[in-house]
Amino acid sequence: MSLLRQAEIHRKTNETEISVFLDIDGSGNSNIDTGVPFLDHMLHQISSHGLFDLNIKAIGDTEIDDHHTNEDVGIALGKAFSESLGDRKGINRFGHFLAPLDEALIQITLDCSGRPHLSYNLKIQSSKIGSYDTELVREFFIAFVNNSGITLHINQIQGVNAHHIVEATFKAFSRAMRMATEIDKRRSETIPSSKGMLEK
Repeated sequence: MSLLRQAEIHRKTNETEISVFLDIDGSGNSNIDTGVPFLDHMLHQISSHGLFDLNIKAIGDTEIDDHHTNEDVGIALGKAFSESLGDRKGINRFGHFLAPLDEALIQITLDCSGRPHLSYNLKIQSSKIGSYDTELVREFFIAFVNNSGITLHINQIQGVNAHHIVEATFKAFSRAMRMATEIDKRRSETIPSSKGMLEK
């Protein structure tokens, strides 16, 4: 198992240019500037509550809308997690968390299985949080799942306020990812699968 579980991803298209640095075994330090303020706020939640050190710089065509930047950040961050986990030897693999935020209660359950799947069950009544389109939350997680190779179930137990629902989602996600990616000391030298491998 590598002592450094880190990754740097640079992604450039005609629509966006994204740079991501991730240290899974960090302390929650972050420097994030995507040009999409609400997305920045949610990415800070991932870093802070997951204890991941995370630097993200994005330049995108936000004069059109936030879709491309939001999606491409999800792609780059997903790739960073996949690369930093390597063959996934020694990790807990599974993670889950229930996060409350006032009236909102969100459940996240995930598996770093190498098999991308998203089950998304948020009921956000507002179409926007500030200038951020709430439909982009699902698009972010689709991009992340497809590029990180995780199975992710997002379930809203309760919630009315859109900001509370989405922020609780990112907080629960970060804690579940922290649980799943931390090293299981009892099997630190083996891959957590009866098959002896996890897909990448």
